[in-house]
Parts: sequence; C-alpha cells; structure tokens
Amino acid sequence: MKYLQNEFENCYEEKKSKFIAFFMPYDKFNDVMKRLKEEHPKARHFVYAYRYLNEFDQIVENCSDDGEPRGTSGKPSLAVLSGAQIINSAVIIVRYFGGVKLGTGGLVRAYSSSVNEVINISELFEYKKLETAKLKCDYSELSKLEYLLKQENITIKSKDFLEEIIVNIELSEKELKDLLLKLPRNIILQ
Repeated sequence: MKYLQNEFENCYEEKKSKFIAFFMPYDKFNDVMKRLKEEHPKARHFVYAYRYLNEFDQIVENCSDDGEPRGTSGKPSLAVLSGAQIINSAVIIVRYFGGVKLGTGGLVRAYSSSVNEVINISELFEYKKLETAKLKCDYSELSKLEYLLKQENITIKSKDFLEEIIVNIELSEKELKDLLLKLPRNIILQ
C-alpha cells in the first residue's frame, strides 16, 4: 500500500472540458475542498474520492459524483485509487464544462485519466504500520545507539534521562526484529 505526504495537482483536458485533479493526504481533504470551492467559483463539479485506514486497520473509502451522472466520476476515481493501492489519501477533481457533452463512457475515461495522471506525477511512499518500542542503555552507549538507529532509518520519538537512558522509538515489526539482531548485548528492549 502507498500514501503521499504532499499535495499534487494536474490538469487534464477532454473536448474543451478541464479536469483539474488535486491529490492530497486524507487529513487535508476538508481544508482543500473548502479552498478549491473559493478558488474555483465557476467550476461545475467538485468530484472526490478518498481511502484511509481507520483505528482498526480497516480501509474506509467514499466518493461523490457531485452532480455528474451517477457512477461516471466518483466511482471511477475511487477505482483508480484502489487499483493503485493508495491509502490515507484523497483526490478532488474540479471540472470546468467545455460545452461538449462527453457521454457516460467519456466521463468515466476523463475522470479516470485525470486521477491516473495526477498519481503519475506524485511522490508516493510505501506504507508500513508503525509501533513503538523502548530501548534501555547506559549513558556511555547512547551515541552508539543513536548512530545505529540513524543507519537503520528508525525514528527516535523521545529520550528519558534517568539512571539509565530510555530511548522511545517508532518502527515496523520487521524493522524491530532486524534491529534486535544488531543491538549490542548491553542495550535492552523494554
């Protein structure tokens, strides 16, 4: 599964109609929709589709045709996101009507193409479920541990300086298994 961290935009034209696709992280969906409605007051349709993981690791998805003939815009847009295995992301397609009717097949192709094109120019990241772990080490071992974590691209969330240092990290299950094989004996997983 893949996700994105920034917003991307692409314009697709079909028979004088403009389909401007805005692709964003899901948590920015409402703000971007509000902004687009202010920036594009003459647009005819604001079609959207989104997919995200809820707290139970289930994929929640939704879409809207926003006045286009039923099933010709939101569903095809959602199908593209699903087919590309994209999660925690949303797409909004702003349509300006060009005067030529596209028909249902033409609308499906145009909306699908606009979403595919914006995905193609986007920077996507591989999704991995993260968990937290605590490592305990002596003060003398901290620099070694920080170096190892940096080499393994593991995020340090915080450090607690007590009698010994507790380093709180965030990583995937596989990364944790790999890290345990590389840790010096005196650095302990709590």
